[in-house]
Amino acid sequence: MTRRKSPDKRKILPDPKFKQVLVAKFINCIMQDGKKSCAERLFYGALDLLEKRGLENFRSPLEVFEAAVENSMPVVEVKSRRVGGSNYQVPIEVRSERRRALAIRWLIDFARKRSGRSFMEKLSAEIHDAAHRRGGTIRKREETHKMADANKAFAHYRW
Repeated sequence: MTRRKSPDKRKILPDPKFKQVLVAKFINCIMQDGKKSCAERLFYGALDLLEKRGLENFRSPLEVFEAAVENSMPVVEVKSRRVGGSNYQVPIEVRSERRRALAIRWLIDFARKRSGRSFMEKLSAEIHDAAHRRGGTIRKREETHKMADANKAFAHYRW
């Protein structure tokens, strides 16, 4: 592998329904075995369920989804750094792309772990909870922040 040039970022096309890149990324992360139409059906179905459930302070289910992703994004995380024969958990700030990727990954993972009938219902419940600052995804984010806060003393090992 050459060290001269890193590959260019691929441009992701917006989804067909909402014309949003964030939605397209989310659908791509839901997708398994290349079944994109199934992933789209699950995501759009989850948003329909959100709309039926009631939007409360939001105008559209897309707004609920965007709020859920925004609330799930971590600001800091810890990375292992080996210094003088021992490992330190060093807190570092998270880049915006990684923040979004972690939020999406956590939303999908915690939706899959939920108990419920179908993935569509579980995803809709997780998005609803994250938009209202509760649920597994938000707990994970808070846990990550606590871990970084607890290891603030090792921040000078940042590279």
